Amino acid sequence: MSVLPPPAPDCGACAARDERIASQQELIGELRDAVGAQADQIAALREQVAKLERAQSRNSGNSSMPPSGDVAPGRTPRRQRRAAERAAKKRSRGKQPGAPGAAMRWADPDKVIDHFAAGECPCGRDLDQAEDLGVAAPAQRVDAPEPRTERIQHDMHLSRCACGRDHVAARPPGVPAAAVSIGPNLRALAVYLLVFQHVPVERCRQLIADVAGAEVSTGFIHSCLRKAASLAADVVKLIRTLITAAHVAGFDETTLRAGAAGEKKYVHGAFTELYSACWLGRRDLDTMRDFGILPAFGGIVVSDRYQNYWNRAWQNIAGNQACAAHLARDFTDAAETYPGQVWPVLARRALSGLINAWHDARDAGQQAAIPEAIAEPLVTEFRRAIRVGLAAVPRISGPKHSTAQHPGRDLLEYCRDREDDVLRFTRDTRIWPTNNISERGVRPNKTQQKVSGRLTSDETTQDRLDIRSYIDTARKHGQHVLTVLRMLMTGSPWMPPAPSRA
Repeated sequence: MSVLPPPAPDCGACAARDERIASQQELIGELRDAVGAQADQIAALREQVAKLERAQSRNSGNSSMPPSGDVAPGRTPRRQRRAAERAAKKRSRGKQPGAPGAAMRWADPDKVIDHFAAGECPCGRDLDQAEDLGVAAPAQRVDAPEPRTERIQHDMHLSRCACGRDHVAARPPGVPAAAVSIGPNLRALAVYLLVFQHVPVERCRQLIADVAGAEVSTGFIHSCLRKAASLAADVVKLIRTLITAAHVAGFDETTLRAGAAGEKKYVHGAFTELYSACWLGRRDLDTMRDFGILPAFGGIVVSDRYQNYWNRAWQNIAGNQACAAHLARDFTDAAETYPGQVWPVLARRALSGLINAWHDARDAGQQAAIPEAIAEPLVTEFRRAIRVGLAAVPRISGPKHSTAQHPGRDLLEYCRDREDDVLRFTRDTRIWPTNNISERGVRPNKTQQKVSGRLTSDETTQDRLDIRSYIDTARKHGQHVLTVLRMLMTGSPWMPPAPSRA
């Protein structure tokens, strides 16, 4: 812009021109400031929208979110994607290869009923008088007897010895001093419905009345739970001891609504392939100490990346294994966040290949490690994917614990800095690559909450967890749930065997 000539002396028009120009320049400055503020606001809104879109895209396939969260409003349920994948693969209907099956098989009968030909032969003779030549067409039918309770009266007789002394028969084991009591089978059924089938107390009472024909109170249902927990206490202690002595154990935690309204509790779980244990508390180190397993645990801890599992308080552990399934989901999320990048696809592919190789090695009985010829190319691919990702996703400078990084950056740094904890399973096939055992172990507690709502008492919740530990451990050893619960309610609980040293 050319420089304006100075105003002439006593020129009113020139003074008005200069005043107008000054006001316009002031207005331009204000507009420039407003445009700058608007640009900052647009940038902030774009960042907020990106965060919301990223949060909305999270599901059980690309994060640690449980499958139950996939049905939240606005989310694409994982089952829809799986349905599309199944349609693309055109899988046949019915049982799929590798899926467990069930079939009706011939077995030794509990009862045999003979049927003979009846009526009249064309010759005119009565078939009741015909000669029996043996079974021609056997047929078995599997059915359940009508589940009706029976009232058993125990009469303790009075006997008098020849010497004149009177003697009363002793009460049979399990029969209390009360005139009328409820037996262990019905108590075991109540506990089974409460803990294993997640039936609310009132519905449990109604079900027992409708199916078994026994009128019981809700107080009776609660008393069964308390008694079962007290009888299982020693077994639960033994289970925790056996987990503490294991070479590998998985650990997980999940939220649970228990206690007073407004409080959020956590269920902590410790699991092996043979044992299960749960503990109610908070998501902190004190609760983990109170659980009593990690302070003395000397094996490998398999878990998600929650920092407390790597805390220095656990001085005895031999090492950690990060759940590769969690990592794979995180790399899936990174692939969705950076659709043009190849590193998250390669990292997930390498992890999936290593997990499959671990399963193959276990199935083949190779307990030492995944064969080097198989593991080495996949490990190399994983390392290269991490290096490429670190170069593609720059780190934002600032304090580590207070500076939010670009999506995937923390994941990449974790895989770089803790590679041994990510790939430990490749060198020892006794170590699980994923923590699926633990996730399946704590999941029933969430199901209980969804069915029954908030559990009002911490003590009652812990009773449920202890009985669940008892049941799960028994099932892992091939025991029938109702059978072990009947044993428990008779005061002769099933005891888990010690692991083989072979």
